[in-house]
Amino acid sequence: MDLPELGRQLAATQWIWVVPAVAVAPLGLWARARRWRYLFPPGPEPPGLVPANMIGYMANNVLPLRAGEFVRVYIAARRLAAQRDGSLTNSMWLVGATVVVERLLDSLTLVLILGVLILIIPVPAALEYAAAIVLAVDVVAAAALVTLALAPDFARRLLARLTRRRPALERRTERGLAMILLGLEGIRAPAHRLPLLGWTVVAWALSATGAWALLRAMHLDLPFVAGWTVMTFVGFGISIPSAPGYVGVWHAAAVLALSIFGVGQATAFGYALLYHASQFVPITLVGWLFLVREHVSLGEATGARRPAVEETR
Repeated sequence: MDLPELGRQLAATQWIWVVPAVAVAPLGLWARARRWRYLFPPGPEPPGLVPANMIGYMANNVLPLRAGEFVRVYIAARRLAAQRDGSLTNSMWLVGATVVVERLLDSLTLVLILGVLILIIPVPAALEYAAAIVLAVDVVAAAALVTLALAPDFARRLLARLTRRRPALERRTERGLAMILLGLEGIRAPAHRLPLLGWTVVAWALSATGAWALLRAMHLDLPFVAGWTVMTFVGFGISIPSAPGYVGVWHAAAVLALSIFGVGQATAFGYALLYHASQFVPITLVGWLFLVREHVSLGEATGARRPAVEETR
């Protein structure tokens, strides 16, 4: 790494272009929270989805192995249980099911975007293989969810057969299955499909716009497709459970994406540092503000995992 060149690149940054990139980070999470609403069953809007999303992504920045996903489920389930005066465990099953569907939807979207990029730019073979593996996993997961949605009686019989020697466990798994099936109602509702598609496009377009704006900030006169490329490569990189804040995998993926457009390593790494900071700092700050407003701590959210699991035993 040419450190003097890296310093010159960062010093010459056009900060006016950094402003929109920083702004679209929390705005993109807001759009994802709006989409999340349509993954819940039709009916009254679940409360607290925006705070849960902001806090969950903030937790991903400070906790390892994407633990923020569990925090997000807990925050949303906590609000949902209070709204419906119901069990926190039942609410966590329901919210968890919607998060699984959301992650599957995002994964399929990434594979689709990469499929389009392959037609436009030379994508490294290793990433194509990774996308094929992700697609295979997505197909298996989608098949399992479709089976649950279309053949719930078969799933109930299978669970009953596996847990028949433990009646208490059988009752709890049946209850959990009922919540999972309820969590699949949102994606099955015809009225939800268009909003789901629309908010998915908005969320990913905002992310690509932020990535492209930072290219302009670094004096990289590249087409808009470069922003989509960086966003897609980083999306695949951070899908791997890693260090808090995706340190390392984020930067490697961004440098790899820009190498396709002939950007040197020092310039690409400077861009990666700036891109990561433009997402990490605002999301972490906004998430902490929501965490304080919710009167909950990360310790409480992550510590709730054990009681929730034990209650299902």
